[in-house]
Amino acid sequence: MTLESINQLIRNRRTVFTEFYSQEEISDEVVNSILENATWAPTHKKTQPWRFIVYRSLESRQALSEMLRDNYRANTPEADQTEIKEKKISGRPLQAPLAIAIILCKNEDSGLPEWEEVAALACAVQNMYLTCTGTGLGAFWSTPGLATKERAFYNLAENEKCLGLFYAGKLKEQSPEFGSTRKDWKEVAQIL
Repeated sequence: MTLESINQLIRNRRTVFTEFYSQEEISDEVVNSILENATWAPTHKKTQPWRFIVYRSLESRQALSEMLRDNYRANTPEADQTEIKEKKISGRPLQAPLAIAIILCKNEDSGLPEWEEVAALACAVQNMYLTCTGTGLGAFWSTPGLATKERAFYNLAENEKCLGLFYAGKLKEQSPEFGSTRKDWKEVAQIL
């Protein structure tokens, strides 16, 4: 591993939406690496405040899709509902061959503020993103309220909450280039 290879991996990471994924299956080896690398995120007091629910089978992704659709219908005023929005929300689990619910598990005995646990979980998701980038997958962390407010579907314990859905998939052949820009680091850093 070189500094240049690390720089390239980080700078090539992109949010790639599910409509650009092929339906090609992701190997067990890659899925396992995504999950294992997530668990190597920094975590204060080693609380490891995460749990992941993986939806790979069409049946499980269909159930996730239906939950999102039903929550959209139940929690969006009828006048605000659109078929386009409903299809977009409920279609993502069916467009992605891999969907992962990101679950925060707050350790009440740790004495840590929740924001530290959320930060650790966000680092875990970044590790998932980087693993996807390194293996040529597109990835997308979606945080729709309809998914994050659901408790029964994920069978959440009292100390748990869903912080979104992580989608991943191999890119379709005709996918566009996904560029990005950032502020120059010198604009946001002060070296004393």
